[in-house]
Amino acid sequence: MKTKFGAIIVAGSGKIGGHVASKNRSGSYLRTKVTPVNRNSNAQIAVRGRLSSIAKAWRSLSAAAVKAWNSAVSDYSGTDIFGDVKNPTGFCLYQKLNNNSLRCGGAAITLPPLPIGVGYATALSATATHAGVMSIVFAPTPVAADNALEIRATKAMSAGVSFVKSEYRIIGKVAAAGTSPYDAAAAYIAVFGSIGAAGEKIFFEVQECALTTGQMGAKIQTSCIIS
Repeated sequence: MKTKFGAIIVAGSGKIGGHVASKNRSGSYLRTKVTPVNRNSNAQIAVRGRLSSIAKAWRSLSAAAVKAWNSAVSDYSGTDIFGDVKNPTGFCLYQKLNNNSLRCGGAAITLPPLPIGVGYATALSATATHAGVMSIVFAPTPVAADNALEIRATKAMSAGVSFVKSEYRIIGKVAAAGTSPYDAAAAYIAVFGSIGAAGEKIFFEVQECALTTGQMGAKIQTSCIIS
């Protein structure tokens, strides 16, 4: 279903009743709400466990620490889908930065860090073969000290696909001082079961994380055809 918003409603996002409003590169649209299947995979269990642990740690913070997180939110303001400036809550900021750090191999963050510039990959390419070889080449290398490079990929899909967004899954990370190329075959197969058939396409995405602050750098993406 497609829709064109008029003068009263100029944009939409979120769900109401059995419908969801959103947008893509073709414009705004309205679709029927679909409840996703909960596979309760090991990856999902790990994510829920980590978020639960962070929430528990928040409840054990001192009053001074909670006040510090609540006071720091304006340093991490961002824009929403409509371009309006929004501040996170202190709890959401604590959850986000700690989740990033712990997921990428860092330690828990007790007090809010000052925003810093985070490094990011400036070049990315990948190759994959049906025979079980997958290599990801990135630059600059090695990964900076106190940082980690998170690597995400999609399942193999039709070579005609040119855009992906929510299909990425974390397949691994390159720790501080790690170098390029990254041998991703075993990590990819552990997540998706196989590399895929010759002629299919896989998308890759990398993003650097500052482990001491939990902040993420810019994303860079690439894709390759399985040979």
